[in-house]
Amino acid sequence: QVRLVESGGGLVQAGGSLRLSCAASGRTFSNYAVAWFRQAPGKEREFVAAITWSDNTLYAASVKGRFTISRDNARNTNYLQMNSLKPEDTAVYSCASKYGRWSVSGIEYDYWGQGTQVTVSS
Repeated sequence: QVRLVESGGGLVQAGGSLRLSCAASGRTFSNYAVAWFRQAPGKEREFVAAITWSDNTLYAASVKGRFTISRDNARNTNYLQMNSLKPEDTAVYSCASKYGRWSVSGIEYDYWGQGTQVTVSS
């Protein structure tokens, strides 16, 4: 059974940093892309960042230059480093995985984690 487990969320002041982790188990994720999405209360889920198996990355305009996605294929783990956090970054962050190239559409992803809460205070 494939599992994605996020960790690293929490409460941070505006301008601070957090690093989210997403550990995958249950299969080898060769040639799988990984992405992070977020959903704030009362809002639709939105794409944040994605990375392919070969380390090609894509970022939402709202986080580009502040967030960095990376992966450690040997550990089946990917990371989202979030710097210069803003109150509008407050949301539940979820990682997801799909075969092949990344997509900004969540419906194209096959595997999802449960999510981790990130709260940024002003």
